[in-house]
Amino acid sequence: MKNLNKALLTICIQAALFGQVTQAQEATNKNQDKGLEQITVTAQKRTQSIQEVPISIATLSGEKFESMFSGGDDILALAVRVPGLYAETSNGRVAPRFYIRGLGNTDFDLAASQPVSIVMDDVVKENVILKSFPLFDVEQVEVIRGPQGTLFGRNTTAGIIKFDSVKPTDDFDAYAKLGLGNLGTVNFEGAVGGGLAENVSGRISVLSQNREDWINNAYTGEKDAFGGFDEKAWRGQLLYSPNEDFSALLSVHGRELDGTASVFRANIFNKGSNKLNENFDRDVVYYDGDIDGKGADNNPQKYENYGASLKLEFGLDGMNITSITALEKAEGLSLGDIDGGVVLFAPADINGDGTKELTYPGFIPFGAVTQDNLDDLKQFTQEIRFASDTTDALSWQAGAFYYDSSFNVTSIDGLFGATTVFHENTSWAVFGQTSYAVNDKLNITGGLRYTYDEKSLHVGDQNVGGFCLVADFDGDGTPECQIQNYVDINVDDGQVNWELSANYRLDNNTSLFARAANGFRAQTIQGRDVAFEGAPSVADPETINSFELGFKSDLLNNSLRLNVATFYYVIDDVQFSAIGGGANNTALINADKGTGYGFEVDAQYVVNDNLMLTAGYSYNHTEIQDDTLTVLPCGANPKFAFAGNCTVRDPRPDGIKASIDGNPFPQAPETILTVTARYSTPAGDDGEFYVYTDWAYQGKTSLFLYDSIEFTTDGNFEGGLRIGYENFAENYSVALFGRNITDEENVKGAIDFNNLTGIVNQPRIFGIEAKISFY
Repeated sequence: MKNLNKALLTICIQAALFGQVTQAQEATNKNQDKGLEQITVTAQKRTQSIQEVPISIATLSGEKFESMFSGGDDILALAVRVPGLYAETSNGRVAPRFYIRGLGNTDFDLAASQPVSIVMDDVVKENVILKSFPLFDVEQVEVIRGPQGTLFGRNTTAGIIKFDSVKPTDDFDAYAKLGLGNLGTVNFEGAVGGGLAENVSGRISVLSQNREDWINNAYTGEKDAFGGFDEKAWRGQLLYSPNEDFSALLSVHGRELDGTASVFRANIFNKGSNKLNENFDRDVVYYDGDIDGKGADNNPQKYENYGASLKLEFGLDGMNITSITALEKAEGLSLGDIDGGVVLFAPADINGDGTKELTYPGFIPFGAVTQDNLDDLKQFTQEIRFASDTTDALSWQAGAFYYDSSFNVTSIDGLFGATTVFHENTSWAVFGQTSYAVNDKLNITGGLRYTYDEKSLHVGDQNVGGFCLVADFDGDGTPECQIQNYVDINVDDGQVNWELSANYRLDNNTSLFARAANGFRAQTIQGRDVAFEGAPSVADPETINSFELGFKSDLLNNSLRLNVATFYYVIDDVQFSAIGGGANNTALINADKGTGYGFEVDAQYVVNDNLMLTAGYSYNHTEIQDDTLTVLPCGANPKFAFAGNCTVRDPRPDGIKASIDGNPFPQAPETILTVTARYSTPAGDDGEFYVYTDWAYQGKTSLFLYDSIEFTTDGNFEGGLRIGYENFAENYSVALFGRNITDEENVKGAIDFNNLTGIVNQPRIFGIEAKISFY
């Protein structure tokens, strides 16, 4: 079935591309009045056409964006929907891990540092919980590829995903959208805004996403035990704008989640194969995870996040000043039956087939259930920018940024008990960028940034108790246990980064650009292993030098937009997370170098008044370069001379550890392909019937640092479909929708330390959605 679906997808793509070629000349004649909409972005902190910015950028908005979330998906729906962008998680609807051009971090800990920055309404969301805030009432999403920092508050080595909500205006507008689907899926989204008083306007937006539990726990006999979620989120905005030279925007928001953590499925691969085996049943698992002695926990997840920001804009003679002050708070918990199955002390007939077993499904060496509690997360940010406001050839921006964050994570394990790790991070930066229009065709931009970053971690109390810390303290290669009552680690660093770019307009429709940029990610501390009697780890700073060339063009009488970028980067001391081994350690490591090269293509084509096609493709080659770096693969344990339970294809110098020199970065798809098509036909004078479909394909992806047969995916894809009617006079629409319409069973992640455990994508969701707008 999967091969048939792949064939159908290939045929659809080929047909779409053929249609573009054969109808190009006809479209040139028919599209004198019907063309592409101009897309404006704020990637350089000022409003510009996307075609004028010397950076590789992709945008999502309108139907293309909203369709992704019609089935109740969270922010992970963005994965593979933009060339070069990927996302995954092992933490349910929180703690997403983003990757741009292969750069990301597979660390699942709540204190993990990510090289992709998430910016929502001009506020950086640094902690992984904050990054998962639900998306609703969104004006536009910008995916800004490559190192950033000379304009944005928080520096990043991989890129930025920037979300802009719809802002208040004096004009009244409102909408309500309701969707009903299978598995008890109910989604509601709505907003209302307009003028409240003279010079004052406001907007309130709300979101409710619900799905009933649908996964059975066959071990306990519970039907529909988990898998559902109840997500509520809201945003309130108040804008005061007495004149053209001053505005104040106050925004407050909140989120409450009661749902299910990631579903880990034991032994769903056979050794030597990455195909799902007979142990996999999307609707059934066997769970005995019991962290509190009250029975199977069924992977609960609860989180709350509240925040507020104040944006002040001042207009002076020849200059604008912007100040953004923001505070975020969050707390919650997530529990996972990590081994994904059942482990008993005495044999029993677990699955009802008459066979008595100690573990099921398959062999599970030991039970593993863990709960992480995030407490008292506070993030404070302050950004101030000064920008020129003249018509001169020379324009400039400068600013400063301050960041302070603190929180603690308590890890609770059935064997080791509870351990609390306290984290603090303070950073400040000054940055500036200048652009000079040499002539009507050539524009040159340069920028500098200095960043200082300080992190600390501490565990325990200097005056109370003690715990066992296991490490090779005497350097003889054998881990020992030392009783310690306090761990305190502090690291800091400061670096200067730069960028230089040029944009050259060949004509009014085509431009070429080049960009060189240097980025920096500070030291990272990982203290999760302390909860399991391991030692903390620290990664040195990483620095990236990135180069890209590209062109942007609007062709065929403004009916075809074609943007292409090629890139190459080198990272010194690239940070990775080595996760796994027999003890499931989470250690930070540095490789000598990491390299990447590839290209991205973004295309949009208005075939005629009825048909719109878009396509995107990225190729991304990444490589770890360190001939001395090794990791423990898939449950390997030197203490017991155990080489692991998967098929490792890397060299193994000592027969246990795997050399990862030359391997691709983990969770870095080699290729991504996206295709959408929208066909509409008039229905009377005031409406239209339409069909919209979107498809995303993910190429070869290695799930871990080491290369193994079982933990490599290739050929994953999903498709969506909408068939609807829209009435322009009455401002309403009704549509049938489907997400993952071919019900693909795609592996998205894995747990390798215990057994061949996998995490799969969401099931097919279909239903009906209605929206009405008021103006």
